[in-house]
Amino acid sequence: MSEVTRSLLQRWGASFRRGADFDSWGQLVEAIDEYQILARHLQKEAQAQHNNSEFTEEQKKTIGKIATCLELRSAALQSTQSQEEFKLEDLKKLEPILKNILTYNKEFPFDVQPVPLRKILAPGEEENLEFEEDEEEGGAGAGSPDSFPARVPGTLLPRLPSEPGMTLLTIRIEKIGLKDAGQCIDPYITVSVKDLNGIDLTPVQDTPVASRKEDTYVHFNVDIELQKHVEKLTKGAAIFFEFKHYKPKKRFTSTKCFAFMEMDEIKPGPIVIELYKKPTDFKRKKLQLLTKKPLYLHLHQTLHKE
Repeated sequence: MSEVTRSLLQRWGASFRRGADFDSWGQLVEAIDEYQILARHLQKEAQAQHNNSEFTEEQKKTIGKIATCLELRSAALQSTQSQEEFKLEDLKKLEPILKNILTYNKEFPFDVQPVPLRKILAPGEEENLEFEEDEEEGGAGAGSPDSFPARVPGTLLPRLPSEPGMTLLTIRIEKIGLKDAGQCIDPYITVSVKDLNGIDLTPVQDTPVASRKEDTYVHFNVDIELQKHVEKLTKGAAIFFEFKHYKPKKRFTSTKCFAFMEMDEIKPGPIVIELYKKPTDFKRKKLQLLTKKPLYLHLHQTLHKE
C-alpha cells in the first residue's frame, strides 16, 4: 500500500467516525453534512479513470456501494417517515469494510448499487474548494445567449391530494434579480422546507433550468407544489430557495445565493424576498444580505383549501 492510499484510507475512516459520532449524539445536521461529503469523495474515487489508482474495479464498486449507504443514512435522518430506514447500526457494519478495502473479498452486506457522481457539492464542501467570491464585484463576462437549453428536467412534484379543512400551497417562482444575471450558466433553484434545526420536512425539489434572462433578471415562471399541508408544518419552519449555477472552470454546480420564506409570510398573492450570501444557513443564525441593491426573489403564492 502506498503512502498516498494509506493517507486516503485514514481520512475516509476519520470522516466516517465523525459522521457516526454526530449521528449517535443526535447532532443530525452535522452527521448529514459529514455523510454527504464523504459519500461524494467515495463516489469520485469509485468512478475515477486514472491509472495510478491502487483500487481494483471490484474494490471501486464496493467503495461506490458504501457511498450509496452513506446517502441512504443521510436521507433517513432527513425523512419524517420511520419505515424502511437505513439505521446507524447498519451503517457501522461498513466501517471495517472501508478500513480494509484492499483486502475485503466478501459479499457486500446490503443490496445496494453505486450511484452516479453528482456535480452538486455537499453542504460545506464548496467552501473548501474555492475562494469566497465578492458578490458585489465581478468582471463583465463574455456575452452569452438570452435563453438557456432546457437540458435539466428538474425534479418538481405534483400537488398532493386535497383533504377537508387542510390548505395546500403553490408557489410560482417568477424571477430572481441578480447584478450578473447574464453570466449565470444553467441556473436553477432548489426548493426545500426545513425545521429550525435544518432538517427536511418535505422532499427537496429542483426547478428546470431557467427559461430566459433579461437585464438583471433570471426568469423561471415555474410552480412549486408544497409537499405538505400548511397546517402540518412545524412551528418555526421555513421554505428555502437556493439559486445554483454551473461553473465550467471548476466543473461543478455552485450555490450562488439563497432566500427563505417563513410561515407568517404564507399568504395569497405576490411576494418579494431578500437574497442572502452563501453558504445556505438553514438554521437562519448568521445571515448576510447578498447585496445592498434592490434585487430580490419574486414569488406568487396560491392557497388551495377545501
